[in-house]
Amino acid sequence: MDVIELLPRLHLLRFVVGQAYLWRDDDALTLIDAGTIGAGPVIADAITALGHAPADVRRIVLTHFHEDHVGGAGEFAALSGAEVLAHTLEAPIVRGELPGPPARFEDWELPFHAEAVKRLPKGTPVPPASVTTVSDGDVLDFGGGAQVLHVPGHTDGSIALFLPAEGVLFTGDTVAASPVDGTVIPGVGNLDLPQLLDSLGRLAELDADVMCFGHGDAVVGGAASALRKVAAGR
Repeated sequence: MDVIELLPRLHLLRFVVGQAYLWRDDDALTLIDAGTIGAGPVIADAITALGHAPADVRRIVLTHFHEDHVGGAGEFAALSGAEVLAHTLEAPIVRGELPGPPARFEDWELPFHAEAVKRLPKGTPVPPASVTTVSDGDVLDFGGGAQVLHVPGHTDGSIALFLPAEGVLFTGDTVAASPVDGTVIPGVGNLDLPQLLDSLGRLAELDADVMCFGHGDAVVGGAASALRKVAAGR
């Protein structure tokens, strides 16, 4: 796993498939998404290498239920004692009580998905012991007040997180960086593409300076402008 500093308080944790983010407040850490199966101990090692303890992570916020985002959540929660949070529509899937609906891929997306599937670890994720539900408009206690935005389309209960005090936006898979040239694009493998584009338009209204995707390099500086260009062309 690669650990990349984006800001003094923000690190990107990049796995073979997908990525997560670690936000640092003065007295606590927050993990946004948790990687694939087996990522829990790897995340713990990375946090230790950064000079913190896994127990410093107070919460794991999951942007949606796909395995490359939640696979390590139960593992790391067991190691750290962190609270796991997900949208109310996603929580039963994250807990393993319901199956999640399969993603729908456009023809051009299929080769990229096939390659990702080859790299995914085999097995069944360990579900978290408990999941706290969140909804649109909730404000979480990190980053000066992290706003929860319900952004359906990629999945029914996808969320984004916006830190107005810091200008940082975590988009989950509602937005991505192209695997071809790194440009900002709508997310792929969506349940409902028109709905996702509406959600992307909502995110484009925010004054974000830094934008963190579930896949692809983050945009550090000028994020709102980049996102508005995508929204204008949809």
